[in-house]
Amino acid sequence: MAHDVVDSHVSFGTDRPVRQPLVDEGRIRSMLDACVQCGRCLPSCPTYRVLEQEADSPRGRVWLMRTLWDDRVSPLTIGVDAESVEAHLRLCLDCRACETACPSDVEFSKLLDISKQRLEAERPPAVRVRLIRFLVLRHVFIRPRVLAAAAWLVHRTRPLATPLIARLARRSAAAGRISGLLDLVPMRSPSSDEPPQLIPAQGTHRANVALFTGCVMRAAFSRTNAATARVLSRNGIEVRVPTEQRCCGALHDHNGDHEGARDLARRNITVLNAAEHDAIVVNAAGCGAHLKSYGWLLRDDPIWAERAEAFASSVKDAAEYLAAVGLTALPGRLDIRVAYQDPCHLLHAQRIRSQPRVLLRAIPGLQSVSVGEPELCCGSAGSYNVTHPEVAIQLRTRKVTNVIRTGATVVVTANPGCLIQIEAGLRAEHSDVSVTHLMDLLDSAYERNEGVAR
Repeated sequence: MAHDVVDSHVSFGTDRPVRQPLVDEGRIRSMLDACVQCGRCLPSCPTYRVLEQEADSPRGRVWLMRTLWDDRVSPLTIGVDAESVEAHLRLCLDCRACETACPSDVEFSKLLDISKQRLEAERPPAVRVRLIRFLVLRHVFIRPRVLAAAAWLVHRTRPLATPLIARLARRSAAAGRISGLLDLVPMRSPSSDEPPQLIPAQGTHRANVALFTGCVMRAAFSRTNAATARVLSRNGIEVRVPTEQRCCGALHDHNGDHEGARDLARRNITVLNAAEHDAIVVNAAGCGAHLKSYGWLLRDDPIWAERAEAFASSVKDAAEYLAAVGLTALPGRLDIRVAYQDPCHLLHAQRIRSQPRVLLRAIPGLQSVSVGEPELCCGSAGSYNVTHPEVAIQLRTRKVTNVIRTGATVVVTANPGCLIQIEAGLRAEHSDVSVTHLMDLLDSAYERNEGVAR
């Protein structure tokens, strides 16, 4: 049966998408019952650390979700109880640190996802919210050129807009929020330095992979995509970059556009075609975690479920993949002190901790130091620093304080949200510590040495 993609979010040839049922209630009750309310998750939860409220801890949220599914709080009731449940669930960053800490292996992220879907299905958001979602998610993030143009425009107009909005922020809460958003605009200018569609392997050919370029990465960090392709190529990996790939759909799924997220998953599964590659390599932790969840996302679609599982199993973070296959080219010397910051969706969602550090140790002269409270989220969490800036700024300040204490001159991480958030925090503290992606650092090291074969 053909699987040709006709449109990114409307039709998929003869395999018409199947609208999924909201939930298998037996499964969710089993997942809820796995929580024994031990509280081991509390110290690892960023919102609990900031707000110190039981309802804003994983244990508290599981209890709230249990009341929701037991119908003790009805999502149809326009009352403080139902609104409180939704508010506490929305305050979660979905960083998944609680899953790392949990001795009972509670699948908290899946519980949160399904519970928010139920609330939204029965209590739809305001028309204004739905309109903004539709415009941003369906007409900006799925169109790379539109998103790239928006990134370029915001970057170019920021020097003029910032002083004006800062003055207005003293009088208007809305202007204050816009001022905060401008702080998140990366200082580096967007680039059109896209990798070509095919990057041959250098030296002995060891494998071929498809590179997932993402939406924010492609619009604001295209240099990092190109650097990732060069690092892979220098180590004998042929890299293909399918041009028809789209946003992974994580922002859609976390912001209520669940059908849009599933449609994007079907498109990427078709375009990237895991069967033709040894791996699907991704350099953004949030995207990687979501791509690896495609099996769960399409679990009830009889046409796509099996393909989604196969696709998800082929997805590898760039550090995960390179550490597994090993470096065959020696990076050049970098005499710098770096602090590696674990992105939540690498550390907790994908359980990737040692691999980035293995790659850092492969760079001669480089001194790598640990950041305090490595399990704690920086506050970016997709769009969280936009929707909940007060909590996000407190977490950002905490993270940046820990970074500065290391004495490092460079912070290395592996997710665009973390890069933007930490860079904004360091700028707010008037720090001269720079922030870079792990693949950019490796690429810089290789430029020093041009990949001497071992």
